[in-house]
Amino acid sequence: MTPILYSFRRCPYAMRARLAIAASGQRVELREIVLRDKAPEFLESSPNATVPCLKAGEVVIDESLDVMKWALDLSDPEGWLRMPEAGHDLIAEADGPFKQALDRTKYATRYPDEDPEEQRAKAHAFLHRLDAQLIAAFLFGDSPTLADMAILPFVRQFAFIDKVRFDAEDWPNLSRWLEGFLASDRFQSIMAKYPKWEAGDAPVYFPA
Repeated sequence: MTPILYSFRRCPYAMRARLAIAASGQRVELREIVLRDKAPEFLESSPNATVPCLKAGEVVIDESLDVMKWALDLSDPEGWLRMPEAGHDLIAEADGPFKQALDRTKYATRYPDEDPEEQRAKAHAFLHRLDAQLIAAFLFGDSPTLADMAILPFVRQFAFIDKVRFDAEDWPNLSRWLEGFLASDRFQSIMAKYPKWEAGDAPVYFPA
């Protein structure tokens, strides 16, 4: 049975899951979820009612990083898993303090007790460390790793809070890294638009 991936096109967590699935070549049935009107089948599958959620037989994986590792453990032709331990540390920081600062910058009205400029400064500190790390094309050399593809969707999300302000910052390596990602065939391939999935629809397979 083809594994099922419940996804939402613009969600950075779902983006990174699709990136790893595309890199692995593992085919899934993609079901596009509308977050304000979640399908009952999705809610039955996802313990947290969040995307991405992968259902492979009786196995359910609803953490995006775990979906990435599931796909790459099956097949990793580009060697994304071959990275130093420091890569895992960067992912943990991106998923923790950086994402918290990102949310408190982007959705400032949800956090009235937080100063969005202080939160932006916290996010900037992490981004400047990435800029310093990016002495080659990617974080750990000339080829992407899990860390690059796990973090880039969130850097993209932060950049588009205020793209003009982002582009004016002094982080040339970071900007090159992000722009290369946005222009890549891989990114374009995972951002195809799909209609909202409903029970009874013909299957849509990804990668196409």
